[in-house]
Amino acid sequence: MADRDRPQPHHIQIRPQSQYARPQKGPSASKVLAVITLLPVGGTLLGLSGVTLVGTLIFLAVTTPLFVIFSPVLVPATITLGLVVIAFLTSGALGLTGLSSLTWVLKYFRQAGGSMPEQLNHAKRRMQDVTGPGPMDQTIQNKGQEVGKEARRT
Repeated sequence: MADRDRPQPHHIQIRPQSQYARPQKGPSASKVLAVITLLPVGGTLLGLSGVTLVGTLIFLAVTTPLFVIFSPVLVPATITLGLVVIAFLTSGALGLTGLSSLTWVLKYFRQAGGSMPEQLNHAKRRMQDVTGPGPMDQTIQNKGQEVGKEARRT
């Protein structure tokens, strides 16, 4: 009886790692469905790419002698056409650059015109703080009003 009252030592058993791992499950239904769906699509696309490759090789085999025969005409025509395309694209790019530059300058002048009288009034107040009121006050004010009127006209 005394043995029953005494705590029994616990024996720790070491189990192999594989017993603690989750049991292996097969692929989920969505993965199986995706493979079943994409397998024919991938096969079809692979077949079409093969047909396209064979068609391209046949076309190249037929047209290569024609390119050799007509090369004195085709090479200068290709160069001319390439230069025309490059010139057209360059003209468009330069036109867009010029238009955006003019737009930026116009926007800059409109913003500067609106704040110019305010800047002149601020400068006038600073000058008055330093030098005191004088005969230049009226000249500065008139100039600011003229600049403001010109900015509103544009």
